[in-house]
Amino acid sequence: MKHFFALLLSVLMVLSLLTACGDKTTPSDGDNQTVTDENGGDTDNNTGDTADPYDAVRNYWSEDQLTQAWGPDQVVEHLFFHPIIAYPQWAFHDCNASQDQRYGLDDWMVTADEYKKILQSVYDKGYILVAMEDVWSEVTDESGTHMVRNTLMLPEGKKPLVISFDDVNYYPYMLDEGFTSKLVVGEDGEIWAQCTDPYTNETFLTKELDATPILDQFVYEHPDFSLNGAKAIFSLTGYQGILGYRTQDDRDIAADSPDRPAFDAYRASEIEAVKPVIQRLKETGWTFGSHTWGHIRLDTKPLQTVINDTERWADEVGSLVGPTQILFYPHGGRPDGDDWHQTGERFKYLQSQGFRIFASVGTSSFSYVKPDISAVICDRLHPDGTTLRHARSRYLQFYNAEDIMDTQVRPDLGVDW
Repeated sequence: MKHFFALLLSVLMVLSLLTACGDKTTPSDGDNQTVTDENGGDTDNNTGDTADPYDAVRNYWSEDQLTQAWGPDQVVEHLFFHPIIAYPQWAFHDCNASQDQRYGLDDWMVTADEYKKILQSVYDKGYILVAMEDVWSEVTDESGTHMVRNTLMLPEGKKPLVISFDDVNYYPYMLDEGFTSKLVVGEDGEIWAQCTDPYTNETFLTKELDATPILDQFVYEHPDFSLNGAKAIFSLTGYQGILGYRTQDDRDIAADSPDRPAFDAYRASEIEAVKPVIQRLKETGWTFGSHTWGHIRLDTKPLQTVINDTERWADEVGSLVGPTQILFYPHGGRPDGDDWHQTGERFKYLQSQGFRIFASVGTSSFSYVKPDISAVICDRLHPDGTTLRHARSRYLQFYNAEDIMDTQVRPDLGVDW
């Protein structure tokens, strides 16, 4: 009976959101919401005192339904995405980017439609979203302080899945090449994406063209896809702000420069505008990790560069999203070249700053608890154009690339299946 009422509540909530929101909304300056444009401004919302609709997701699974023990020796799969392409025809063919840049989009991104198909497939195959913070813990016992893989209690028949998203910063190049431009909190109290149609220059809000609101809506429609309300992890840099807001400092502007007051005021407005977005993301199961401030290679940069970058991430990003134990390696570059077999000075420094989970990119959802320091290293799989074209068999436990890849809009570069 509890399942029935929880499902009924979630269905009613989704129907009300769809009725109220539709596919896209043109930003307006009404009393309840001011949508931030690319020049800065505030996002103000009036969502009333009604119950949070996400409660239906958080409370969907009761403790007595979590009867399947998923032990430390069983794999917790981890998929990661870059921001998804909202306008694939523009991105792959019509934008002003160079051919190499367009091929880069094909290599490392999926389209909005491909992403939706992947979510549906992993759901159909029995995966359930879990929080990375629930998978690993730091413990102190007679052998010292170290990381341990927890036993997850899951519903029968479900398999745990972690999802992360790199570079959810909405870099300027993305705004020119067919992506959405930022996340905002809409009048319904939920996360929307701001988007500008590259063909018409119309700016509007959407839940259909950005990975974050698409996953939000999918979980609302399928509350059994989330364990205790878990969603995914944002892997953020900081050099061009976060979540579409230009929150970064410009240290090239001297403190006594006549340009400094205007810049500081602009930056302060961006910081205030992103705060309600961060709050709502946290309320609805999203968490945050570091992708370094400057997207630097941790395998080759000198220690002092790593120190400076880490301090700046904490100052400009961590101060907004809160502390994190998770570090995602830019370019997959492992500190000191080989974090599995070595614990060099860069790794030791990063661990001393509170990082405990170090994530790279690989051919499997590999993980390894380091025996000499309290840390775990892990690899993630990457659904994108490269693996859709050339690694179909490796991803069959999640989806069949033949059913996912949009060969009609992607460039004709061939496939291996």
